[in-house]
Parts: sequence; structure tokens; C-alpha cells
Amino acid sequence: MKKNSIIKSATSVTLLAALALTGCSANSTSTTSAVSATGTSTSSTSGTTSKVADSFSTDVKNGAKLAEDTHYSAKDVTWDSSSEVTIDLSNPTATDGVTVSDGVITITKAGNYKLTGTYNGQVKVEAADSDMVRLILNNATITNSTGAAINVVEADEVVIYTASGTTNTVSDGSSYSDTSTDSPDAAIYSKSDLTLAGEGTLKVEGKYEEGVHTSDGLVIASGTLEVSAANTGIKGKDYVDILDGTVTVTASQDGIKATNDTDGNRGWVRLSGGTVNISAGDDGFKAERVLEISGGTLNITQANEGIEAQYINILDGTVNVTSSDDGINASYSTTTTTDSATTGSTTATSTDQSAQTGQSAQTGQNSAPQAPSGSAGQAPAGGGQAPSGGQAPAGGGMGQPPAGGGAGGGMGGGGGTFEVVDAAINISGGTVTVNVNGDGIDSNGAVTLSGGTVVINGPFTGGNSSLDTNGDLLLNGATLTAGNAGDMFEAPSTSSTSGYVKISNVSNLSAGTTVQVTDSSGNVVANYKVTNSNTALVLVSSSKITKGESYTVYTTTDSVDASSTTLASNATSLGSFTAS
Repeated sequence: MKKNSIIKSATSVTLLAALALTGCSANSTSTTSAVSATGTSTSSTSGTTSKVADSFSTDVKNGAKLAEDTHYSAKDVTWDSSSEVTIDLSNPTATDGVTVSDGVITITKAGNYKLTGTYNGQVKVEAADSDMVRLILNNATITNSTGAAINVVEADEVVIYTASGTTNTVSDGSSYSDTSTDSPDAAIYSKSDLTLAGEGTLKVEGKYEEGVHTSDGLVIASGTLEVSAANTGIKGKDYVDILDGTVTVTASQDGIKATNDTDGNRGWVRLSGGTVNISAGDDGFKAERVLEISGGTLNITQANEGIEAQYINILDGTVNVTSSDDGINASYSTTTTTDSATTGSTTATSTDQSAQTGQSAQTGQNSAPQAPSGSAGQAPAGGGQAPSGGQAPAGGGMGQPPAGGGAGGGMGGGGGTFEVVDAAINISGGTVTVNVNGDGIDSNGAVTLSGGTVVINGPFTGGNSSLDTNGDLLLNGATLTAGNAGDMFEAPSTSSTSGYVKISNVSNLSAGTTVQVTDSSGNVVANYKVTNSNTALVLVSSSKITKGESYTVYTTTDSVDASSTTLASNATSLGSFTAS
């Protein structure tokens, strides 16, 4: 599991109630097209040495839904078409609220501006800080080889709206003439709140660094958005709120992220509708503080780490993640400095996460023996050794949680030897499928799986596990199936409300085989389709599996639906297993 960030010291941040920020209302006109959605906002806090106290208006740490306000309202995308000022990009001329000079079209006042045609240069918005500006793209192509193609210097809010049936392209060049600090770095760059919406298509090519970047809040309300970027695809400082539409991001570094790490209820990302497709060279879907999925579909086809934030809450929707490292990772950074081993600048309370998460350096963990097939899956007392040069925690064994930590422990990067920090993953609904080479679900704090369906395929190489926590791993009702190489295993907390069956040291788990688990009445309570022939351990849990009861495990080559309750006709028994 990759950890370039630095995890927090032992002190947890106390969640404070209230202080929901109210978004700025825009100067809107009357009606033409309407897209309704509800906005919100949360916070981020990760300074160079410490973070401010949280001020989310709900207890997101424990999986509650975000209840913050954003700048967006449905009136932002409604206006009177008769008020539109048309700008012919192929032959722009100055008019009221518009100046043209030296390859720059500048919009200086609130209004609705329809852009059509092709322009080689920059469209700049430099209005009053109370002005609402709408840019209505109607088959517009804007290219600037030396800087941002759309540059919002000042306004209350800017809406970029694509007209129905149109395809619009905004692109920059691979080098900028202005590279000073805080200068634009994206094809679409904004220092004000930004809304992307419409009924058409917007293609953004960020050849310099980012595709879309706002140093305020970003709402994607509707439309088709296609972004390619040399660095990050879409970046909103305070928040990125995706309400609807189809968003496709291809980025050399991060896909979509919010970066505010100093304000109490900012630095969050949310998906509540629409479809998001991400292919990223580094992290796919990322927030400094809270990342919530409450609807829609997220497909991450390539990433180093798929989903990453301090608090990750999946309440509904469909999530598919394929990653070369961790699939879903919750961590908490209190410093932006790098590890002392490389720079010598890290504070005494900061520790590099890669040294804390069960990597190959931790040979004691990786070589710790597995529990016998059919057992509860606990590590033998005193099982693992501390990493070279490190100290084992009080209580010693791999199966012991740290002081104040979870009751789980077990083997592999979780509850035995690492600091429990203020981070959490909560899955209470939806369908989540994770395909990984690193840890499937990895939290430096707690993990609670209380609802929905979770499938984890991998890892199939050493040094990682399907489930990895430093705190409690609670199986409280979600339907969970996971298969991996069996190198490492973390036992869920004994305070979990659901039981689990651990199937290990068995043969015939070749790719395409389905593992079926039946109760004493012969009813199928879980199905897991094996995706990799290196699978040596399968874990299943659900509200139908009760601790202490016996379950029979079968394999079949028949095609079996994941929700099937019927045993396949050619199923072969692997024996009886007791749920823990």
C-alpha cells in the first residue's frame, strides 16, 4: 500500500457540531433551461503541522450524510434567453460588458454570454465579486497555447453551460508564459465558485497541468464532460460536488480531488448522481477530508489508489475500482513534509505510512502463520515480530490491538502494530467492487461495513490483504465476499454483529470457480466468484451468517449469480466451517 502522505499523531480531532457554511447566492435572471439539484459542502483540515477542528454539521466520521451548503442552486442554470449577449469567437468585437484586446476577450460584468465559433486566445472573466456570469458554449472551440483558455479572475460565480446538441472544446498549451505562484495552471481556471452544466458536451484538454481547477468550490450539475490532463483532471479546492451528468477523466496524476486542508468544513468530494469514469496515474477519486458516494456510478478503471480521503462514506450507488495499490484508503495527514528518511524534515510525531501498513519491510507480519482452515482466523499468540529497528506494541503479538484500538487485530497490516488515527471508512449501502494489487479496503482508523454489497478481488501478491485496519474492523450487516492470495489476514472485531466464514488452505479455487456457502438448512447465504487462480483464501460475511454456527462450503463451475440462494447442481463440498 502506497503512503506518500504522512499520518496523524495519536490525538484525534474532535468533531464539532454546527457551523454549516451557506453558499453565496448569485444574481440570477428568469427562465430558459432548468437543472435542479441540491448542493452542499464540507471541510478539510490538514495544515503543515496541525489541522483545525472539524465543523461538519453532521457526524460524517461515523458515516452520516454530508449536510453542508455549496454555492449552487437550480436558478444558477435558468435564465432568459433574450438577455444573452452573443460573442462570435471567430470575429469578436467589443460590446457592453465585453472587451477585446491582444488575444484576450474579457467579460467585465454580470450577464449571459453565448460563445460560438473558434478562438485562439483566452476568454477572461474579470467582473465584480458579486456578479454572476454565465458562459453559454454553443459549438465553441477555445484554444490558448500560452495559458489558460478560460480564466476566471473575479466573479461571485461563473457557470459554464453547454447548449443542447453541441460539442465544445477548451484547451491550453504544454507551456505557459506566466508561471508565477498562484497563476493559472489549467485549461479552465477559476478563482471563484465554478459550475459546469448543460445539455451538450464539453471537452477539456489540460496539456500544461490541470484540466479544470478552481481555488474555490466546483459543482458539476449536468451535461457530458470529458477531461484529459497532464497532471490532475479536475481539482476544486473547497469541494467537488457531482450531482448528475457523465464525467470522464483521463489524467497522468490524480483524477478528481478537493485539496483544502485548512478550513473546518471544506476539502470534500461527493458523488450523488450521474456517471463518473476515471483513469488516473495516481489517485482516482480523492478528498483531503470527506469523500461521500450517495448515488450514481463511479468507475475507476486505472489508478494507484482508487478512492482516498480521511473519512470515506459510501451510502448508495455503484462503485467499481481497479487499482495497482489500495482500492479504498482512509488516512489522515497533519503535515505536508515528507518522511525524515528522505529529507530529515518530518516532525517527531509524524510517521511515514508506508512504514506502518504491512509492507514488505514488515517481514514478521508477512511470514506470520495462517490460522487452520475453518477456524476463526486469529493469529497465534505472539505471532509476529516488530519491523527491524522497531518496537512491538505493549502486549506484543500480531493479534493484539494497540492501546485504544480495535478488537480485531489478526494478521496483516491492521490492528496489531500500528497507530490508530482519526480516519474511517463506512459502507452502509450500494454495490462496491474492488480489484486490487494492494489492500482492498485500508483504513488507518476504523472500517464499518453495515450495509450494501462489497466484493474485493485481491490482492494476489504478498504484503497486503483484502481488509486492513489500524482500528476496529466491524462487519455489521453488509454482504461481503473477498478472495486473495492468503498471504495476510486480519480478523474482524469480535464486537461485529455479523459472523464471517474464513475459507483457506483449499484447492480448486481456480479462476471462474464460484464458492457457495450454505447454512444448516441448505440455503445459500453467500456466493463468491474467483477471479484469479492464485486465490488461496476466501472470506464471506453477511447478516445471514451467525457467529458460532456451522456452514458448508462448496465450489462449482456453473454460472451462478452473486445473489443466488440456490446451490449449483454440480457443486462439490469443501467441508464444514464454523463462523466467527
